Amino acid sequence: MVSALLQRPTLILNRNWQPVNVSTVARALVMLWNETVRVVDPADYQLYTWSDWVRLRPRDDEPFVRAVSFRLRVPEIVTLNEYDRLPAKAVSFSRRNVFKRDRFTCQYCGVQPGTGELTIDHVLPRSHGGESTWENCVLACLNCNKRKADRIPQQANMRLRNVPGRPRWKPLYAPQDVRIESWAKFVSEAYWNVELER
Repeated sequence: MVSALLQRPTLILNRNWQPVNVSTVARALVMLWNETVRVVDPADYQLYTWSDWVRLRPRDDEPFVRAVSFRLRVPEIVTLNEYDRLPAKAVSFSRRNVFKRDRFTCQYCGVQPGTGELTIDHVLPRSHGGESTWENCVLACLNCNKRKADRIPQQANMRLRNVPGRPRWKPLYAPQDVRIESWAKFVSEAYWNVELER
């Protein structure tokens, strides 16, 4: 239970209160402790430091993390104390971002077996000159990866469900299936209604 709460998303705003990122609750609490951020109360926009935040008691319907001597409210929105630049305009290529782009789904058979059962597959194998790029890498389950082996999908008689490509940049490149109502004051409704664009 505690681990699930610590992995929940927290919206990060810059000094101008523009959404710039999404982190986990665990990361947001570390940033709060280090005085990098302050918690935003979405009801009245009041800001809280670590010492302020630990003194607040969670409401009955509110999620909290239990510490040794107190219960700590789960922050949903924080604002950075120093950062006021906009984030980079391109989603960087990384294993983590390929998992997000492909929604933890095998791009050949469509199963969602869990991260431990998914691999990054090079559509054009590296042995044939394929590179690790947005356009050449997709998620594949272990069975599909084994079936495809060192061939291109056509040779293995397999079809890709989606054409791989660099995702179009979004200020909040985060899972679209998580919706926190308090974010509505900072994130446009269009963000929730649009699928991740490729």
